[in-house]
Order: sequence, then structure tokens, then C-alpha cells
Amino acid sequence: MAEVPPAAAQATPVKAAKKKASKPSKKSGPGAAELVMKVVAASNSRSGISYVAVKKAMAADGYDVVQNNAYVKRAVRKLLDGGALVQVKGNGASGSFKAAKPTEKPKKKCEIAQYSSKIMCNDKYK
Repeated sequence: MAEVPPAAAQATPVKAAKKKASKPSKKSGPGAAELVMKVVAASNSRSGISYVAVKKAMAADGYDVVQNNAYVKRAVRKLLDGGALVQVKGNGASGSFKAAKPTEKPKKKCEIAQYSSKIMCNDKYK
């Protein structure tokens, strides 16, 4: 019997492993709230800077205001609620804004309790 050698290893195409779609890298650069604060702090007007002027200044810095309009509006509202911005005119996210003046923290007030030798600071005994 004549042996028939098996067919040479059939050249089967080896599929390359599919690469997973890489996630877009996280944003680089400051967020909308930081840019709004920078623009408001840079304005020297006593009456503050309007919302429209804030958006124009951010667009001049290279921020895509048309695409990220919701982020800008949300940042302004959040800064108003947090106390970083003060609204001079208007209501909501429209109107004029100024940067809030930093408030001083109250100093600790220590008292000696009347009938004991303990010292009381801010309603806590030492």
C-alpha cells in the first residue's frame, strides 16, 4: 500500500485579533466652571459681566460655546448656588455676574464655663 501523504498543512488565514475601540481620552484643559470664573474675574466692570459677554470671551479663548452651551449654563448656575458668583442683574443663568468677595472665617471664641474649670470653644469643651 502506498501511503498518500496528507495534504500539506493547508494555509488557513489567521485572523488578527480585533482591536477594541479605544475610549476617547479624558478632557484636557479646564472645565466650563473654571473658564467662567476666569472670565468673570478678568472683567474690571463694577456692574459685572453679562452672560452673553462671558460666552463671547470663552469663545475667543477657544472654547466651543455652541457645542457646550448646556455645560456653560450649568456651570454658571452651580457657581451662583455655591456662592462663587453674585448675580447683579437678571435671574437664572442670564443677566450680569460678579465674582463674590471671599468671606472671612469667624475666629474661635473661647469662654470659661461658669461653674467648672473647663474652657468652652465653639460649644465644645476642651
